Amino acid sequence: MEASADAGAAAGTRWDAGAGAGARWDVAEVRRDVAGPPASAEAGAPGGADAFRGADMLETRELRYFTAVAEELHFGRAAERLGMAQPPLSRAIQQLERRLGVTLLVRNRRGVSLTAAGEVLLHEGRAALDAATAAARRTRRAGGADDAAAYGVGPAGGGSGAGGRPNRLMLAVKTGSSHHLLDRLLSAYAAEPGAVEVEVLQCNICEQGDMLRDGRADAALMHMPFNSLVGFDSEPLLTEGQVAILPAAHPLAARSGLTTDEIADIPDLPLARWPARGVEPPGRGPVIENLTQIAQLIALGRAVAVFPDSARSWLWPEHAAVPLTDAPPVVTHIAWPPHSRSLPLAHLVRAASRLQLPGLDTGRGAGHVDEPS
Repeated sequence: MEASADAGAAAGTRWDAGAGAGARWDVAEVRRDVAGPPASAEAGAPGGADAFRGADMLETRELRYFTAVAEELHFGRAAERLGMAQPPLSRAIQQLERRLGVTLLVRNRRGVSLTAAGEVLLHEGRAALDAATAAARRTRRAGGADDAAAYGVGPAGGGSGAGGRPNRLMLAVKTGSSHHLLDRLLSAYAAEPGAVEVEVLQCNICEQGDMLRDGRADAALMHMPFNSLVGFDSEPLLTEGQVAILPAAHPLAARSGLTTDEIADIPDLPLARWPARGVEPPGRGPVIENLTQIAQLIALGRAVAVFPDSARSWLWPEHAAVPLTDAPPVVTHIAWPPHSRSLPLAHLVRAASRLQLPGLDTGRGAGHVDEPS
């Protein structure tokens, strides 16, 4: 089992089908029994809650203020973004610097820039704000008080995502991911005792990690090497090759295989570009926002794109898939927050790790599923 979030995390942990329902379920270490928290985390222990006082305590309000200024690098724009006047924002940042005993921002006539300490606080502050947001969202979801539509996403199939249904699980998947794998995963989980409702949240390129961090999702299907698993625990499910999707009428569509260099330099067929976290990769091809867009551009002979082999399942008659002989394999993982103690999530991951799929029938060719390690 892979534990990518922490090199010191226990490795090789197996799912224990006989673990009692009353156990304290840490998803990454499902065998953990009802023993209490580690001594170092108990009140009064060294490094515990009593150790944090004064300058070591930060409020979410302060982090929101600082993050806005650090991202905008302009007090006026940050104040407008926060819906407040600039003077109290400036005072709040100055008070934060005095309390921490460091300079976070350099202010001059050219604008605002971050110090080394400011860079650290921006990175850590974003993570802390995501964690606070995630805690609120998952708590509301556990009590049935959330609303998936408020997360900026909706469940697959056009559902409303209204609240009132406690203990739902949110599973983030990239649009166009193998629906064969997803269907078998959901069917396997539905057979688990105590299975709860799973809402499938369709997302764009590389959004799964953000959705896990800020609590919109409880688990996600992520694809290496395109997604980063840093900060999450994960279990590999499916390994498959990559294919180039071309117009069926293009001369290269008749080839039995292509290389990545060949598809990157087709004069009349530019390689599509997928933005990640708002950053567009270099190139001359069209910037793609969704699956429907690229499917149409390929059918019109305006672009070529690279997908996992399982993409064959959604191809149009106007498309052709040609294997890429030198592209690295794509490994689909189920990923989840390493600190989770959700019993329904533990059951979902356990069902995923037990999938026995010698191959996924995509109509033309198939991937294979690795045995859980």
